Amino acid sequence: MKNRHKRAAIIVAGLAIVGGAAALVLNAFNSNLVFFFSPSQVAAGEAPKGRTFRIGGLVKEGTVQRRDLKVEFIVTDSAKDMRVVYTGILPDLFKEGKGVVAQGKLGDDGLFTASEVLAKHDENYMPPEAQHAVDEAHRKSAMEKAASTLK
Repeated sequence: MKNRHKRAAIIVAGLAIVGGAAALVLNAFNSNLVFFFSPSQVAAGEAPKGRTFRIGGLVKEGTVQRRDLKVEFIVTDSAKDMRVVYTGILPDLFKEGKGVVAQGKLGDDGLFTASEVLAKHDENYMPPEAQHAVDEAHRKSAMEKAASTLK
């Protein structure tokens, strides 16, 4: 084999190794990527079925039901509601009427099964995505009310 052929073989092998490593890194990144959706977006069908994602908003007043470690509650963005089931210990700051982000999967029956629940961590904090979703829902409901008054 000539030096030119050896050099070409080394370059091709190096490119194959770099390509394989890049594919493994991108696959790992894609499997750990978690998107955020509001209850309105989930109701509109924008959320993926069978994949993990996060849902956020406010815990609706009077909806928290506890049975041992199983907790069921409703997350709302003031426009739409999403029923969430979580089995485990909730954060101490989890309360009705407060901000929450739940990570899990949406079932075929429309029930969101959470694997992790995150609560806000001080009086003035709400996750930016959840705050944006709540603000959007308030804006849409205000526009719908204004449109219905004009009719």
